Amino acid sequence: MAITDEISRRRTFAIISHPDAGKTTLTEKLLLFGGAIHVAGAVKSNKIKKTATSDWMEIEKQRGISVATSVMGFNYGTYKINILDTPGHQDFAEDTFRTLTAVDSVIIVVDVAKGVETQTRRLMEVCRMRNTPVIIFVNKLDREGRDPFDILDELEQELKISVRPLSWPINIGAKFKGVYNIFEHGLDLFTPSKQTVSERVEIADVNSPEVDNLVGAADAAKLREDLELIEGVYPEFDEQAYLQGRVAPVFFGSALNTFGVKELLDCFVKIAPAPQPVVAEERRVNPEEEGFSGFVFKIHANMDPNHRSCIAFVKVCSGRFERNAPYKHMRLGKTLKFAAPTAFMAQKKNIVDEAYPGDIVGIPDTGNFKIGDTLTSGEELHFKGLPSFSPEMFKYIENADPMKQKQLDKGINQLMDEGVAQLFVNQFNNRKIIGTVGQLQFEVIQYRLLHEYGAQCRWEPLSLYKACWIESDDEDALAAFKRRKQQFMAVDKEGRDVFLADSNYVLQMAQSDFPSIRFHFSSEF
Repeated sequence: MAITDEISRRRTFAIISHPDAGKTTLTEKLLLFGGAIHVAGAVKSNKIKKTATSDWMEIEKQRGISVATSVMGFNYGTYKINILDTPGHQDFAEDTFRTLTAVDSVIIVVDVAKGVETQTRRLMEVCRMRNTPVIIFVNKLDREGRDPFDILDELEQELKISVRPLSWPINIGAKFKGVYNIFEHGLDLFTPSKQTVSERVEIADVNSPEVDNLVGAADAAKLREDLELIEGVYPEFDEQAYLQGRVAPVFFGSALNTFGVKELLDCFVKIAPAPQPVVAEERRVNPEEEGFSGFVFKIHANMDPNHRSCIAFVKVCSGRFERNAPYKHMRLGKTLKFAAPTAFMAQKKNIVDEAYPGDIVGIPDTGNFKIGDTLTSGEELHFKGLPSFSPEMFKYIENADPMKQKQLDKGINQLMDEGVAQLFVNQFNNRKIIGTVGQLQFEVIQYRLLHEYGAQCRWEPLSLYKACWIESDDEDALAAFKRRKQQFMAVDKEGRDVFLADSNYVLQMAQSDFPSIRFHFSSEF
């Protein structure tokens, strides 16, 4: 198969939402249709060992939440689908922001009862910045919720995007009877079941008496009225506007009951974009080019508890990636070969011989990679950086078991490479400080250090306002600043100077007292 055919059949996308909207359940059901798993098991279920659910870390199973982006690839018909299931919890937003740089489109899951929530708004802003095409799946229609028209209005106002329903529910909650598929003119009748797919009835005309027989005269009349209103209010679905990120198609369903998911998937593979060009610092890189290029957007430690190894997730941007071929690591300036690159199905991995643009390849990492690294078949290319933002919460990390110092150091280094949180070393007292965007990350770090590295840590409170990276062309001014602020000076993992401001006032005073120093609130500058 030619490279252009391989590219055109690929769909790489992320599923994003607020916590508890049903994102991981939807991911599982998509895998079910792709034949990648054969039993749909709830994330929290321990009875079903056969499933490859996307939440596979021990802490995820216990909490019932996703704390790391997981990657799953499978075939659906003639298409190759790569799903990135992201954490919804705002404490892990940075992992999700980085994931959005590696996908070509996004599915947003919204709970019909709760509507648009804070985290969904923030993630949509990132999609808007990048003009990423978005499809919205309104979930949990088998539960009582809001009127579908109200939900559409809220989506437009809150997410600042035009919407166009491509399926429409017949009642919701206890009276939910199914969904009319506007995109393909079919009626899907609802039977509550977590394992089977509901029956599908092809309908040439929504006005046919057959609809009355299937859903009852009153509901059929309401459906016709709603569809007429939709046609009157919303313009025809424009595929080009969707691809430019201006219109979001909306589907309704219940992921837990495997309902409305196949309609979403069938429409998605037809309209979603194949791998798109990626902008590097030097030029725009097209997927069809012969030379291989890709970048590391995520690093994960201990995917396999039996082997204490890290895996770098590489998004293939152009050309064909081949096993054992020599590739240039741009930051280190050296050539590397990869004997065991893998493709993912959550934590199950298979060795792959080749991969194409849009695919995500796992490369065993012995400390060569950092998030944002570029690999090419020789050309000097640097894909635009993936920023780390200034953390909002800080704590000192202390060793709770002096016999395990080595394990603790290794654990901290590997977890920080993942970008889970940021490590700063205070230059005044040499103590290690961990900075995160949320409290939950401290719990995850403590849990993973204990269970994956056998190291115990304890946290000590530290009151700080912001960590700012500083630089200056005036070396004397920089030295003077570091002398004056020595108690608040630290270095990050890359050895860059970081000023730890303990209040907004102190930060503003520092900025006005030292005009020749530049203060940065993200690590990309």
